[in-house]
Amino acid sequence: MSLGPPLSAAEAAVFDASVIPRYLAFFGSAAAEMVFPWAQSTIVNIGCRTGYVEPLLAERVPGATVVSVDPSPEALEIARNKTSSLGALSVSHQVVDRLPMPLASDSFTHGLAVHPVVSAQERYALLAELRRIVVVGGQALVALPVRGSFPEIYDMLREYALRQDLPNFGKAVEVAAASRPTIESLSEEFEKVGLGEVDVDVQLLGVSFNSGREFLEDPIAQFIVFPDTRALLEVDSAAIDNAFRYVQDAITKYWSEGTFELTVNVGCASGRRLA
Repeated sequence: MSLGPPLSAAEAAVFDASVIPRYLAFFGSAAAEMVFPWAQSTIVNIGCRTGYVEPLLAERVPGATVVSVDPSPEALEIARNKTSSLGALSVSHQVVDRLPMPLASDSFTHGLAVHPVVSAQERYALLAELRRIVVVGGQALVALPVRGSFPEIYDMLREYALRQDLPNFGKAVEVAAASRPTIESLSEEFEKVGLGEVDVDVQLLGVSFNSGREFLEDPIAQFIVFPDTRALLEVDSAAIDNAFRYVQDAITKYWSEGTFELTVNVGCASGRRLA
């Protein structure tokens, strides 16, 4: 399973300056708040990007050893610069572009993944990988948009399917929206891979843009929202491209002047490996 395309140096800089403070920081905070204390904590952060979770971990579990992995060398370079001054943590960085990772089983007290861009099937594989690498009693954490996130995008996709008379695509949109987990379904997914004592927290987030065009041009849409939505749509790439062209035109038209607000349900789930 791929961890996604790497960011270029320019993309990593934009990602760090724009996407993290206005969007991903909320997911990182949700995950860090759920980390439970452990003597001599060893933590793997899957998809660390530019190192925005590590300062939060320094406050939560000072003295921990952290291995941060990401497919982008350029993003990791920014992460190294950030974490070099974190005296409360010992952080190392590795380029890893797919699962399973080249990390030993039963070797970490905590494993976390913040906002992985994955399909429903890949999400299950990610949870299994987290279970593999943590010790018995260790904690697995995943923060991601749960059911009810991005309804503005799904409404435009439904409109496209209806206007173009594409019932099969419309069904795929409904399946994709429903494949975002709920508190109950995420708990079940954790338990299926062998993670128990599951706790799930959900918080509502609204991200505002001055217009639809501003949203479409924002790195949050380009790097997160559209790739994440595409990952859950089980149709061919050409069909998705056509649909998203319609979505972009519709958002530009409907929110030409008014504020566009993106609705996100920030979910964070914690589970422990019991055996």
